[in-house]
Amino acid sequence: QVRLVESGGGSEQSGGSLRLSCAASGYTDNTYCMGWFRRAPRGERERVATASTEGLTSFADSVKGRFAITLDNAKTTVTLPMNSLKPEDTAMYFCAARYGNWWRCLDDDYSFWGQGTQVTVSS
Repeated sequence: QVRLVESGGGSEQSGGSLRLSCAASGYTDNTYCMGWFRRAPRGERERVATASTEGLTSFADSVKGRFAITLDNAKTTVTLPMNSLKPEDTAMYFCAARYGNWWRCLDDDYSFWGQGTQVTVSS
């Protein structure tokens, strides 16, 4: 069982920056994806960004150019630096992980989830 522990988030004004981190433990395979999803109030879940242990990343169109995603050398901590924040970025953000090659990162069927951390952006 993979355990994911998120940190970061909070409140920021429009145009500001926040940083989310997620530490994972319990992997039993070396090939997997880690990603961030978000769910806005009364909204659907959206895949924000993903990173694979094979070095590939993906981003939702809504965050391209503003958010980044990094996987540390141990490949157990994924970080989401968020810049130029907008009110529409307000959501509960969830770290997620799944085993599989890089193309699996683009499926939304992740096996493991963190508890979520709130990001609120005021205008």
